[in-house]
Amino acid sequence: MDAARYDRAGGLTPAEAGELASLARRRARYGHWATRTLEILRRLRQPVVDVLAVTGGTKRGVGCAVMAVLVLEMHSRQRTIWAWTSAEWIETLDTSGRGFDQRFRVSRGARQHLMAVSYLLCGFRDLAALGPFDRLGLTWKVFGRERVDEAIHRVMATLTGWGYQTSHARRTLPRLVSEVLLAARSPRLEDVTLSALENLRHHSSRHLREGVFLLSRALFGLGVTDRPPGHAGPTRMVDPSEGVAPEWVRWCQRWRETSTLGRRTRQGHYVLLLKAGRWLTPVHPDRVSPEGWTRELAAEYVAMVDRLTVGQWAHTDRLRPARIGTPLSAKAKAHYLGALTAFFRDCQEWGWIPRRFDPRRGFAAPRSVREQLVPNPRVIADDVWAKLLWAGLNLTDRDLSRSFLSSQHYYPLLMVRALAVVWLFAGLRVDEIRRLRVGCVRWHRQGGDGDGTAPSRPEGAVCFLDVPVHKTGSAFTKPVDRVVGEAIGAWEAARPPQPAYLDPKTGERVHYLFAYRGHPVSKGYLNKTLIPMLCRKAGVPDHDARGTITSHRARATIASHLFNAREPLSLFELQAWLGHRTPLSTQHYAKLTPTKLARAYADAEYFARNVRTVTVLIDQDAIKRGAGDQPWKFYDLGHGYCTYDFFDQCPHRMACAKCAFYVPKGSSQAQVLEGKANLLRMLQGIPLT
Repeated sequence: MDAARYDRAGGLTPAEAGELASLARRRARYGHWATRTLEILRRLRQPVVDVLAVTGGTKRGVGCAVMAVLVLEMHSRQRTIWAWTSAEWIETLDTSGRGFDQRFRVSRGARQHLMAVSYLLCGFRDLAALGPFDRLGLTWKVFGRERVDEAIHRVMATLTGWGYQTSHARRTLPRLVSEVLLAARSPRLEDVTLSALENLRHHSSRHLREGVFLLSRALFGLGVTDRPPGHAGPTRMVDPSEGVAPEWVRWCQRWRETSTLGRRTRQGHYVLLLKAGRWLTPVHPDRVSPEGWTRELAAEYVAMVDRLTVGQWAHTDRLRPARIGTPLSAKAKAHYLGALTAFFRDCQEWGWIPRRFDPRRGFAAPRSVREQLVPNPRVIADDVWAKLLWAGLNLTDRDLSRSFLSSQHYYPLLMVRALAVVWLFAGLRVDEIRRLRVGCVRWHRQGGDGDGTAPSRPEGAVCFLDVPVHKTGSAFTKPVDRVVGEAIGAWEAARPPQPAYLDPKTGERVHYLFAYRGHPVSKGYLNKTLIPMLCRKAGVPDHDARGTITSHRARATIASHLFNAREPLSLFELQAWLGHRTPLSTQHYAKLTPTKLARAYADAEYFARNVRTVTVLIDQDAIKRGAGDQPWKFYDLGHGYCTYDFFDQCPHRMACAKCAFYVPKGSSQAQVLEGKANLLRMLQGIPLT
């Protein structure tokens, strides 16, 4: 509709005003208009007729009802529809369909066609003020059903391809797509803007916010928007500068905008600096600028931090009441002092303030705090770890947790199983697990040339895992057990296509391995969902004497197993396998090639350490003779031999010395057995309950 081709004068001519008054007095305004009336009101009637021809309002008398309403309202206001304000359109259309019907008593459907007239001719945008109505139907009328359905199908197909179960979304997404298309005044998704999505999110009810979040995610995946949406739920922000002197806030903001530290580190330091300012403002109001700090004031601040309690000089609305007033941990105290050290060091080096004291010495942590900041690799006990390994390798769909809103787990079984295996065998940090990329597994045949890749998983090949850039170093490659590569390969084969995301450490757009429904696996999934799930399946508590079982404890446990294995990794080999920058980070346990590291890792037999076996001697002569009453299988128990054929199923394995099948070493029977030449030595797996 090109509204510019119509006469859009706002005033009425005397003839138009007279005809409108005559029509308004008629009892049956739906009746036939005389030729003279049509001629006089042609300027007012023709644009509406053109809109109704587009929207299908010429059927079943709907067009007559629309014209009747417009006649009454133009006569009442003595202005054409081009001169109506947004408030006057809202008054005419009413905030509910029932109120509109009771006021004008016209046929059903007239209100929505009248909305189309206001939208297409007069640019009316405040549709939210009209209350609940069929937005999808209005979108069909103004843009055409085929175009709108195509846009909705693109959104639904994108979400379905990512793995979303769209049964719930099918009830809300068509309406939300209609709203953003109406806001963009276009049936093309490419014309939707981020501001329209944000406006829709802030003005949507709670049950629609999740739908807006899905729509925003789908538009990002389609390339319509240039960044993914934020959290779907409403967030209540607390002003961190409340109670802080404005001058101190300005210095902190200037430092935050200039510092080159990582985004999370920079923001964390900024919050701690404001807490220091919240202490400084009432205690030393004359020194709210860093230029006034001295060595004496720094010492006073260190003493204050050393005696600080949880909730002091901070907002307590998000803290658990039980924590408020408890002593601050040594790690938290070090963070408080480290933030001031970085702030004053940078301000002095950048020439912002004079150099009055050394921040490294002035804000050094007390010795009592430093002594508590020692590495503490909380290794998980062998029996608990073996059960967790069994649970991770035997995860089934019945083990996955489900919310009361859904009968399915949020992530598919193959993805959860791959996550569990990577956590149990790869020895990675949680951030490294989340940022693994598609295609991070490579297979290399031992004895081959170089680090060639193989399209399949050949027998005897070594599995290599490409670890992304991490917090202490660059990307590197490490050997892992075959179960890791097989689990990742199974998930990659079933993984639905996902959009590329921005890697915060490299700035590249990459395809994360553990991504589903259009976003990477959540940060707290391992600690809050997966590990408790494995503990429940294994029948072990999710905490022990050393604290809660977390994602990083697996890294310490695997390092301990590799270092204490029968063929242990050396200090530098373990350093390379863990990706540490210095040997000090490996806790006493230069760069090696993946092939050499794989050979050392294979000799360590990390996986075999958790699969219990026993040596078995097979008397081949006894088998050939067919002597049914003579034992032919001997289980080597170290201190003797067991001649029971089903030792691996024996429920009394711990009481072997009292058993009639037991042959102690050093006896004549054992010496005869050990002296035989035709013995076959094998390994028998022992299942553990």
